[in-house]
Amino acid sequence: MTGVTTGRSPGGWAWLILTGLLAGFLSGLFGVGGGILIVPALIYLVRLDPRLAAGTSLLAILPSAIVGVVTYAIGGHVDLLLAALLAAGAIVGAPIGSWLLQKVSKRTLQWSFIAFIGVVIVSLFLVVPSRDAAVHIDVLGGVLLVVLGLCTGVLSGLLGIGGGVVVVPMLVVLFGSSDLLAKGSSLLMMIPTAISGTISNFRRKNVDVGAGLAVGGAACLTTSFGGLSAAAISPSLANILFAVFLAATAIRMAVDAWPRRRAQ
Repeated sequence: MTGVTTGRSPGGWAWLILTGLLAGFLSGLFGVGGGILIVPALIYLVRLDPRLAAGTSLLAILPSAIVGVVTYAIGGHVDLLLAALLAAGAIVGAPIGSWLLQKVSKRTLQWSFIAFIGVVIVSLFLVVPSRDAAVHIDVLGGVLLVVLGLCTGVLSGLLGIGGGVVVVPMLVVLFGSSDLLAKGSSLLMMIPTAISGTISNFRRKNVDVGAGLAVGGAACLTTSFGGLSAAAISPSLANILFAVFLAATAIRMAVDAWPRRRAQ
């Protein structure tokens, strides 16, 4: 049901605010949307239906992504063309992923993505980004960025994950981007994707507006702190922390994908 939920307990609102504060910090620190934390929190702590939780999470991501982009842009760590090419691919890929969701086993995809995360984690320890590195975009590079955005959008539609989990490490490992430029551009890429997805979710009545605004508003308070923290730590430490975050993401997805016995 779309609209502000009535009758939510003070404890429920407290969980929403705490979730937003943590998700906002992670969003700024790692350049991710925070949905990997928000969705399970809405399901298990606030007791939202999984579909409603996914739609509400997308609304909550939008304000913190905007604050994160401003924070990174002030430091000169946002590439407009880079983000636009990624977003172009992601906007096309998301509905493809939603369509494939009806055709392909979600559990198989989850385990495949977990394996992919494992490869990314290893790669992060092999490549330490330079803070001065930029992505030089030629025709081939532009095409590859659109393809990366397309793959990210497909995974988003299939698994309900934020694009930053894929985009940030791929920009660092494959395109030689600095970690800060990758994070700032990733957050910018998410804004049109989140707007498009939220409009679609509103039409399907898959958004709890009150919960989304509570989480998103709280996230705005800590996103800039996360972004400033990312700039304050060394690239090698940033890689280690991001690897830990990816490992936690993989564990969370493994829990969701693990076969459960049906109640007798």
